[in-house]
Amino acid sequence: MMRFVLFVFFTVLLSGWQAPLFARAAADDSKLKPLPPIPLSLNEVLAWIDRSHPLLQGAGTEKIAARGKMLRALGAFEPTLVNDTEMERFISSTNPQKGTQTVGFNDTFLDVRHQSGIRGSAGIRQTIGGSAQIPDLGFNNNQQQVLLGAFLPLLRGLMVNPENAELQRSGLADPRADIEIAQTRQDLFLAAASQYWEWVAAWKLVDVQQRAVKVAEDRFKQIEERAKKGLSAPLDAVEANQEVQRRKEILIGATRTVEQEQYRLSLFLWENGTPVSPAGGRVPDFPKAAPLPLPETVKADKLAARASRPEILAVGIEAKLNHIDLELAKNNLLPSLDAEAAPARSPEKFVLGLGYRFGVEFKMPFLQRKARGEMLEAQGKADRLVLTKMFREQQVIVDVDNALSAVERSKQRIDAALQSLQLAKTLEEGERFRFSLGATSVLFVNLRERLAVDSESQWIRAVADYQRSLAQYQWAIGTWANAPMSVIPVSYKPASK
Repeated sequence: MMRFVLFVFFTVLLSGWQAPLFARAAADDSKLKPLPPIPLSLNEVLAWIDRSHPLLQGAGTEKIAARGKMLRALGAFEPTLVNDTEMERFISSTNPQKGTQTVGFNDTFLDVRHQSGIRGSAGIRQTIGGSAQIPDLGFNNNQQQVLLGAFLPLLRGLMVNPENAELQRSGLADPRADIEIAQTRQDLFLAAASQYWEWVAAWKLVDVQQRAVKVAEDRFKQIEERAKKGLSAPLDAVEANQEVQRRKEILIGATRTVEQEQYRLSLFLWENGTPVSPAGGRVPDFPKAAPLPLPETVKADKLAARASRPEILAVGIEAKLNHIDLELAKNNLLPSLDAEAAPARSPEKFVLGLGYRFGVEFKMPFLQRKARGEMLEAQGKADRLVLTKMFREQQVIVDVDNALSAVERSKQRIDAALQSLQLAKTLEEGERFRFSLGATSVLFVNLRERLAVDSESQWIRAVADYQRSLAQYQWAIGTWANAPMSVIPVSYKPASK
């Protein structure tokens, strides 16, 4: 009894010492073991485009150009500080006894122009020469004068003028830049989604071919051993070896396709100004097929697409720009009637006492060819834009219907390809069993395996086409034009890039 108690005591004591050692060793092993690669998802690819793609960043510079256009247009209405000095030597015709006179003035005034076309100025005039006469608004012993001036277009140019039209056009530059960015983003996302699924499918096809090569190599080794023992014909070994080489050749071609699709996908994944190629270990599995959208959902998507697709919004911006040109052309049909009040700018008149001048000017071309031509051109463009918008709206509807049809048909293809694959696998296993019994030849086994590989390849292509059609539907309804830019967070580092 005493021996048993001592045995239990020493066993517990040793296990207590060894448990921390085993736990520490397991922890060290977990530290040395690399984490599995994170599957590269489509959302991560799209977020990568938002973050660093040069074409999208280049489209963003349109916002800077839009601000530049606005500043340039506002420059036409900037207040201008003017300092003008004028001197003249003359002999007065009314009082020649005074002889030659040298008189002049120095004007300092602020010239302001409003968007309505009205211009005004205000400042101070300092006389130069003792014989200067100031009839209006003089002060400081008539040595200085208050300068006030105004220009008022009463018909042509009032509220509608080339400078104001340019300002209105520049106001549309920013929303136009937003539309161009949205269009670039839409196209990039669609191209990236299509290329992404091409890349995934290429890797899946390589995996199929690798498994097929492995099966053919194992069979060749078995038949070769049997042929050496005299249990199989030597030609069976030759045929098995020929099938290995044939499948290797197909595998090499599939590997080249993977490299090609990987290079193409790297053009959407930029890091520090350089395309980045994703590793094969990051290839994800195909997601499960989603149910088809309901008719009510499709109808709502069509209405949203007609209101938000960049192509339609771009036509709306063009229509607004053309409307500005049309209003300007109509305004140019009006006669020119301008009223002006301003200080005299000639020193000689200023000395004679003509301090201010007032005038009304009327102009009217007889034929108005230029104005009528501009109006006809703008009206024709407006009519064309109405038809263009009608076409774009119908094009959006067709794009949605076409994408929905692609989704439905590709889903049907997946079901048919899956059934074909299951039947091919059944025939393949049956033929192998018959071959093990000696009831068939290597040729028929190879044919069954080829058909199974082809069926699996067709299923992979059908699934890839289905995913591409889903991306096409997202593009058609304009989802990517309105979606906010996002970055997919990564919780830990992959083992390799």
